[in-house]
Amino acid sequence: MIRIALTGPESSGKTSLSQALSKALNGTLFLEYGRSYLEDINRPYVQEDLDKICEGHLAQFKNCSDSIQIVDTDFVVLKVWSMVKYTTVSETIQSEMDANHFDLHILCSPDIPWEYDPMREHPEMREELFQMYVKELTESQKNYIIVSGSEKERLEKSCKAIATIQSE
Repeated sequence: MIRIALTGPESSGKTSLSQALSKALNGTLFLEYGRSYLEDINRPYVQEDLDKICEGHLAQFKNCSDSIQIVDTDFVVLKVWSMVKYTTVSETIQSEMDANHFDLHILCSPDIPWEYDPMREHPEMREELFQMYVKELTESQKNYIIVSGSEKERLEKSCKAIATIQSE
């Protein structure tokens, strides 16, 4: 079993790449839980909602045994989000961040145009947020690659990295 997480700042191509990877590799795709959670609560979110998103996100894939799992967003997203919005991180999020749920994190560069979405909050901070992701992934010693460029370039680099893991 191989579990891959897509991570990175908002509007950096995570969902598009996760869908393309799932199709190319015939993998099981787990969509971004936070998006559906926030749509369902029908109110402004609070910090405690991030823990509920964390728990719901984990519940989506933790018991899956499919051979290739592609997870759209990871716990790094929740940690960075919490730090930016609230300047603190809960024990729940930090615990899942510290756990090694993924064989590979694919960090999407914000080198593509930002697209409006009512859930996106920081179009002007994408590069700063990207650097926070690099720092978190590096300091927590996660196995990760950075993808940039066209959708085709991102998919090719991701597939190559996944093939390397499969051959180990």
